[in-house]
Amino acid sequence: MDATHRVFCGNDMSNPITSMGMQVSCILVISHFFNILLKAFGQPGPIAQILAGLVLGPSGMSNIEKVKNVFIQDNSTDINEVFSFFCRILFMFLIGLETDIRYMIRNIRMANILASGGAIVGSIFGFAVSFYVYQQIGGEKNMLPFNFIIMLVLAYTASPIVIRLAVELKFATSDIGRIVISSAIINEMFCLVLFNLIVGWHIGKFHILGKGILSILVTGAVVLLNWYLSVWLNKRNWNQKYLKSPEVLLILSLVIASSMITELMAFNSIINCFVIGLLFPKEGKTARTLLHKLRYSIHNFVLPIYFGYIGFQVNFASFKGLNEVLLTFIMVLLGIGGKLSGTLFACHYLHIPSNEAIFLGFLLNLRGHADLLFISSALKQLNSFGDQAYNVMFISIVINTILSGIIVSFLISGEAKMFAHTRTTLELQRTEDELRLLACVYGSRHISVILALISALHGNQTSPISCHLMHLIELIKKSKSNLLYHEKEEHDFSDEEDYGGNDVVQIHEAVDAFTVETKIPIQQSKAVSSFAGLFKDVCDLSEDLRVSITLLPFHKHQRIDGKMESGKEGIRTTNQKVLRHAPCSVGVVVERGLAGVPGFSQLIGSSPTMQNVATLFFGGPDDREAIAWSIRIAKHPHVNMTIIRFLSASSSENEHIDNHDQEQREVVMALQRGESLDQTLNQIDNTFMVDFYNRYVASNQVEYVEKYVNNGAQTVEALKDIGGMFSLFIVGKGGPGHSPLTTALSDWEECPELGTVGDILASSDFKITGSVLVVQQHRQAKRAIMNE
Repeated sequence: MDATHRVFCGNDMSNPITSMGMQVSCILVISHFFNILLKAFGQPGPIAQILAGLVLGPSGMSNIEKVKNVFIQDNSTDINEVFSFFCRILFMFLIGLETDIRYMIRNIRMANILASGGAIVGSIFGFAVSFYVYQQIGGEKNMLPFNFIIMLVLAYTASPIVIRLAVELKFATSDIGRIVISSAIINEMFCLVLFNLIVGWHIGKFHILGKGILSILVTGAVVLLNWYLSVWLNKRNWNQKYLKSPEVLLILSLVIASSMITELMAFNSIINCFVIGLLFPKEGKTARTLLHKLRYSIHNFVLPIYFGYIGFQVNFASFKGLNEVLLTFIMVLLGIGGKLSGTLFACHYLHIPSNEAIFLGFLLNLRGHADLLFISSALKQLNSFGDQAYNVMFISIVINTILSGIIVSFLISGEAKMFAHTRTTLELQRTEDELRLLACVYGSRHISVILALISALHGNQTSPISCHLMHLIELIKKSKSNLLYHEKEEHDFSDEEDYGGNDVVQIHEAVDAFTVETKIPIQQSKAVSSFAGLFKDVCDLSEDLRVSITLLPFHKHQRIDGKMESGKEGIRTTNQKVLRHAPCSVGVVVERGLAGVPGFSQLIGSSPTMQNVATLFFGGPDDREAIAWSIRIAKHPHVNMTIIRFLSASSSENEHIDNHDQEQREVVMALQRGESLDQTLNQIDNTFMVDFYNRYVASNQVEYVEKYVNNGAQTVEALKDIGGMFSLFIVGKGGPGHSPLTTALSDWEECPELGTVGDILASSDFKITGSVLVVQQHRQAKRAIMNE
């Protein structure tokens, strides 16, 4: 706060502020140039930004006297510190908003072990080397704080840099990316708590308790006030897309005020900002507006300038001899060695492969955020660092970050399998595994049944789910495809923000009400493109989010008289292309609830009604995937699930399901004998159904019925018999001519993208009172190059 006083109370404000403005502009321009240059080598943005600061700073262009006179003015350091203070407030608040606290809680043990492994070994290395460094460059300063600061520097991980690298290198949504982000956040918060204790103890042990309690009370009061403000603002702006700017400013003012109070208490405000963001209500327009407003400015302006300023402060000319170079080399070596060895120990304990452990070790070695606060406070507040020690530590931190970032990017390019999207179906997953889902809507008409399916797939509400809703909007004018994220870092404040009209408001309202009702968090995004390119947006986002299933609404909708009316043909072609190119399993939803008849959308609400759901099994991978979806739906407390298996009446398989082990042996023997593909697939289906029967039917979790038919006509009659009994039918898309029970029905096909049975159930001539979910399992062989 002394820096703030000197900046705003000084006699000459023009030159330092102009200098800072020029620094910011040049850092953005040079970092953009480096980013273009280094992107070809797979290097992320933060590395380019730090290098831009190095080029512009005293180690580069500012070493020239005339350039130095322009960029480095009296009081410019104070202005930069104030600017950094506000930057830290904003991006730590944003990190708290973006943090998936549910994932952290579920994986708290693993994240803690990973965070503590590298931190403990790093602090041990730091304690061991601190005595030697003290003798070399710390001579007459306070030794104990000196030792503690070096330990903290070697134990610390900069979560903002870890997050930015994970996002830019596209592994933030992978399992390894999510766990390393959680570990980095835990590490940072713990180190900052220790740092605040060190500073408070140095000021006075009798004052630290009272000031600490006051800071906690202020933070708690802001968190509580935000809860009430969020609810009030959500109701106040019920018919708007976002909050108004003054309302956003009000919330940010509370965050800034509490941070300034914390700083006045002699504590660092990073934890304060993070906690306020972490505990901020995530549902509703308030959180959505904050994310929308903050992400673009922080990711595109604040963080590049902040990282650039780190490099700008480096001054290699401050080295006066070989001794300082040696000490810097030792600190860099110990930083990498401590984090790497500690993380390897932790990963060995957690049974994580060594290649992933090495990658995690270098990621957790990224520094440059709070480290700068540690050594700056050691220089100014704790009186434990001299200028020589400060320069050595600062340069070692920057070198450590640059080296680790470069190594991480090269490890990613060499270990593509580590980050491959592997969980592309539900058949091979356990029901306890996290369900990662992308749901798409073309308008507000589709939102109710999509939300009902999300609720059903969440099952018993205890299994984890990660859900993303994408609003697909046709771009009428000729323009390149633009994906406008509300919950991602890319934004484009253009006329396309107006696309979607009232549908956007209605979808937001429905999602907000759904989140409050079910406690299922849903991230939202909007894709604006021509119908020819929308499928690429869907497939790209499915790949980036590493989802297992993608839900699409059918292009037809049901009229009040029960007839199915076609919508835009572009919706149909988009669905067809997504089915062809999607990197995961796909479900197409046909809403067929007749007027006056409770439909499947009644599954959600303040008093949900029991829903009878049927899964039709004819055989094949798509039908097995449909069963896997049904297992999760069957766990929902308001769903009665029935599996209806269609078998040939003329076949010899009129017995009940045989022994599981015997069926498995038959499949293996069939493969060895080279039997026909149909026979082998039938035996795979039998083995799958045996396992399903023993797990779920025998335990009365689902009902199981077998229907024997001879041909397609009998199949249709059987479907008509059950048409009014269920509110949702789940069926696999199936391949052409796979089952003799449906082959003859292919002549009636109107929408082949639904498969034979799905097309019949979605037909206007087929009278049913339930919606239809057609499932297609992802198969690697089906993936094609998207060159359309």
